[in-house]
Amino acid sequence: MKLNTLLRAACVAALLPAAAQAQLKPYEPVTDARMANPEPANWLMYRGNYAGWGYSPLDKINDRNVGKLTLAWSYVTGMSEGHQAPPIVNNGYMYISTPNNQVIAFEAKSGRELWRYKKPIPEELQQLHPTNRGVALYKDKLYFATTDAMVVALDPVSGKELWKQPIGDWKAGYYSTLAPLAANGKVVVGVSGGEYGVRGYIVALDGETGKEVWRTYTVPAPGEPGGDSWPGETYKNGGASVWITGTYDPETRLSYWGTGNAAPWMPDTRQGDNLYANSTLALDIDTGALKGYHQYHWNDAWDWDEVSAPLLIDVERNGKKVKSLVHAGRNGYLWHLERTSDRINFVDAWPYVKQDVFASVDPRTGRPTYREDKRPGTGKTVSFCPSLWGGKDWFPEAYSPKTGMLYVPANNNLCSELKGEAVNYRKGELYIGVSLDNILTNVRMTDASRQHIGEVQAWNVGAKKNVWTHKYPEMNWGPLMATGGNLVFGGGTNDRMFRAFNATTGQMLWEFPASSGVTGVPSSFEVDGEQYIAVQAGWGVDAERMQGAFNAVLKHKTTVPQGGTVMVFKLGR
Repeated sequence: MKLNTLLRAACVAALLPAAAQAQLKPYEPVTDARMANPEPANWLMYRGNYAGWGYSPLDKINDRNVGKLTLAWSYVTGMSEGHQAPPIVNNGYMYISTPNNQVIAFEAKSGRELWRYKKPIPEELQQLHPTNRGVALYKDKLYFATTDAMVVALDPVSGKELWKQPIGDWKAGYYSTLAPLAANGKVVVGVSGGEYGVRGYIVALDGETGKEVWRTYTVPAPGEPGGDSWPGETYKNGGASVWITGTYDPETRLSYWGTGNAAPWMPDTRQGDNLYANSTLALDIDTGALKGYHQYHWNDAWDWDEVSAPLLIDVERNGKKVKSLVHAGRNGYLWHLERTSDRINFVDAWPYVKQDVFASVDPRTGRPTYREDKRPGTGKTVSFCPSLWGGKDWFPEAYSPKTGMLYVPANNNLCSELKGEAVNYRKGELYIGVSLDNILTNVRMTDASRQHIGEVQAWNVGAKKNVWTHKYPEMNWGPLMATGGNLVFGGGTNDRMFRAFNATTGQMLWEFPASSGVTGVPSSFEVDGEQYIAVQAGWGVDAERMQGAFNAVLKHKTTVPQGGTVMVFKLGR
């Protein structure tokens, strides 16, 4: 252990009561080797591993005893709006991020606050998505991205700011909400702001200094591969935001990123395929070079961002193991792709929720054809399913290697109606081309959706089989986590419940009423031989906006309390 690491831990311990000093161990740097093979006792990154599984091998909490789960400790963050970040844990140190550019460190076992950092937000900044989806740990630093388009490096023991690096112009609408991806000496983040007409990109910073190493645009310029898919100079404000942390394959050194919709929303304003919006990109981690892509749908008309990074899973299909990329699309299709060292191949796709836009999907390329009566445009009103919030929005799926199943948090049977309107680009102003009233009341009910909308689905991807489905009356905005205890955890409903399901059968085994709706990413960890389940409650952002749309259309008022709370559970005695 390095001397400076020991000294930093000693300084923090000196400030704590004796009981805490006895439990807090020296901070252990997070190396590339640890990231490639995370210890089951820790939760070192956004989805627990580079493959994006959202899986903990821990099994002391399991399908036989989860009913005894009880609250070990909780902590009120003091912030409202969407609390979506996972509790990140490294050898007893826990870190969470919250809305308003805040990071808090805890002793994971007791909930004792170690330090709190809050980066000031410019007074003029309008936060369209006031949330933060987590921190990254790498070597002896902690990193997080901010809504004013910066990456900040902190000392994970003291909370001291080490450096901060601008990655975009917030006055032009650039911002970041995602947890960084740390690998091979680099901290990689994407920018959002497509609704302001930015040109999206992914940027890698040197983990030690913050200096920019490479930048790859998600919207190509004329003369670049894919540049001819944008007419004129529309690429300059083309959107294709990056909202969610990428996944990574250490073997090929390729990182995979999902991109959002093109800007503005109406497809007649930017005729063409609009690469690389609504795609998965494979980028070389060292250079940022584009090694492959798959576009889920071209010339998007429905605000179906495909921002979730695909999960890296080896899928058994027709007796053959396929190194796969799996993605439950906002467009309502479940996508099975093949990853190689230099390209992405299409394998298969099928609807997992009601979808009435695609007339067909090419079995060789995966390119969909559309029903023209389901494509909105400027001055053209169209209804379509799934809704503009999609079959699954940003909240991630989970995969269990123990059951071999993919678990999908879905919204089924729900539709939308859009009508485009003319829009001109002005720096820092909304560049959508759809009225806000149209967006904020955009729920169209069907006979089926009046029965149920939210779902948790379990899929055998290789067999294309839906194994089980749990249904909710209204929406599901709950990220999922699977565990070695044959469990799936998730929240996301407006009744504020956090739940555990039997991963094999779908039977609901446990639920807990949180103080607010649970849209946080769950995690699991172990301290002193005891397993814990951790999650943040805190309703807001798009879940709150969808609830407002339900209230407007259904003429009732469901109020979900806001306010963030960290909740950590363990088995009762």
